[in-house]
Amino acid sequence: MSQRTVWIVDAAYLMKASPGRFDYLRLKNVLEECCGTRFDESFYLNSTSNPPSDDQDAFHTWLKSAPPKGPKMRVMLYSLKDLYVECPTCGHSVVRKVQKGVDVGVATLIVKLASQDRYDRVVLAAGDGDFEDAIAYAKETLHKEVWLCGYEGSVSADLQSYADEVIWLDPLWERFSK
Repeated sequence: MSQRTVWIVDAAYLMKASPGRFDYLRLKNVLEECCGTRFDESFYLNSTSNPPSDDQDAFHTWLKSAPPKGPKMRVMLYSLKDLYVECPTCGHSVVRKVQKGVDVGVATLIVKLASQDRYDRVVLAAGDGDFEDAIAYAKETLHKEVWLCGYEGSVSADLQSYADEVIWLDPLWERFSK
């Protein structure tokens, strides 16, 4: 019997940690090969402007598209919020847009899907140690397998300590980069 496997992506993490642009369909194929199974479900979580740009809409539609055209991911988008930062040089207040709710969405999805027994293994593309409680609960209480995928130097040691496997993306980069 094969493992029911779910892939959950913190898109901001992958975008910031990767050395360049990449293709989600090719990345999904590489990860499925590394896991030895196809993903039963895949989730993409990110923030977007409101309303999203035409390019963002097109990209999100492509993410939802089934192979061979797209990676067939469930797209979960959260709003951006304004963060007011004071410029240290001139003292003026500058507005920066930052994501709101994505980390809570990722953690909730890990726990919700595990509690509903929707997976045996979760493959988490994230590096933030804030996910430690969620993966600890999935692993220790619900007895789920936890795999991480990320870039060296950008995945919290707290997360690594719970991982059954870590797929380091650095040596695989050429297989999914654009």
